[in-house]
Amino acid sequence: MKRILILGAAGRDFHNFNVIFRDNPEYHVIAFTATQIPDIANRKYPASLAGSLLYPEGIPIHEENELEKLIATENVDAVVFSYSDISHQNLMHLASRVVAAGADFWLLGTEHTQLNSSVPVVSVCAVRTGCGKSPVSRLVAAELRRQGRNPVVVRHPMPYGDLAAQAVQRFATMEDLDRQLCTIEEREEYEPHLRQGTIVYAGVDYEGILRQAETEADIILWDGGNNDTPFYASDLEIVVVDPHRPGHELAYFPGEVNLRRADVIVINKVDTAIQENIDTIRQNVAKTNPNAAVVEAACVVSVSQPELVKGRRVLVVEDGPSLTHGEMPYGAGVVAARRFGAAELVCPKPFAVGSIRGTFERFPHLTNLLPAMGYSKLQRYELQETINRVPCDLILIATPIDLAQIIRIEKPCLRVTYEVEELSHPGLVDILSQFAVPMGVGR
Repeated sequence: MKRILILGAAGRDFHNFNVIFRDNPEYHVIAFTATQIPDIANRKYPASLAGSLLYPEGIPIHEENELEKLIATENVDAVVFSYSDISHQNLMHLASRVVAAGADFWLLGTEHTQLNSSVPVVSVCAVRTGCGKSPVSRLVAAELRRQGRNPVVVRHPMPYGDLAAQAVQRFATMEDLDRQLCTIEEREEYEPHLRQGTIVYAGVDYEGILRQAETEADIILWDGGNNDTPFYASDLEIVVVDPHRPGHELAYFPGEVNLRRADVIVINKVDTAIQENIDTIRQNVAKTNPNAAVVEAACVVSVSQPELVKGRRVLVVEDGPSLTHGEMPYGAGVVAARRFGAAELVCPKPFAVGSIRGTFERFPHLTNLLPAMGYSKLQRYELQETINRVPCDLILIATPIDLAQIIRIEKPCLRVTYEVEELSHPGLVDILSQFAVPMGVGR
């Protein structure tokens, strides 16, 4: 029996365990590790999900910095890497640490970790966090509905609460978000789909999720997170790339895997990118996946009252994960502030409190904007306090949801919205209109 340690971040790690290691007597998973997401370590993957026969006490979750210690004290045979959006360089640093400590380092194949559906599956993934995958997913859902299909979205996992209670989550109304105590990050992903009338599933047990979603959908839309690969075998794989970060499509794992597997590649944000960067991405696509269809799209940024931005000292609040482990230096809020004539982007760093201050320390590339971190009630309070302490005239909220509905903001604020607009003809809508496969073919 091989003793296994799974490196994760509360998502892909649990899925890999469920489909490869759970109820498998050839392996014993001694622990998970956690990174990227706060407050996951020092908990347990519950026995109700891990399998009470082999893991009657569940499986402990440790900090990733305990890697070498765990390999030594638990006699680990192999370490399985199981999270996403990591540079090739940092991935190999982890591999070197594992091998130096005496264990094997494993990457599980995409095909081995995918589940097959009885209905067709379209997946929307990306090469990095923050490429604009979510608005592309919404465009795809709207187009499938226009064609008379009944799509149900299955979202990449974000289970930060009671894992057993979150095994299979179904969201059909805004009240479901409150009832299931969703974090800001979860709301940002689920709420826009719900406003379009699309049911969303998420959770921990993605086979259970799939089987329930199949009962009410004639097509599954996999809405991927970070730059992870789809959990379900897909009949059409759409992958979004970002010309503001040219070269990242070949430098991050598993984003490069998505690039090489894609049937359709969407170059988003071409309206705000320089042509040289767009050309670089096209060249990289031509070298690595010449058979993929390539379409271009704009990420159209707007505010309801742009005249209120001009000449103002503005605090920009951006989507958190895109700025942090997505490494984006700015997002739609900064684009809007500059486009509509803000006099100054006020730096929030001197006014940050608690974990928000820690976020700036951990991600020093963040300047003159505020990431909307809100994984817990305490962190949402710290975000609120930080916003209200910043001396500015106006708050530009560039998160997918209206933060003013969740936290108390004491200054005038404006929403920044952004949606995908196709620029290529034929484009993604045309490809979807030709999309017809037998039920549940997959790859």
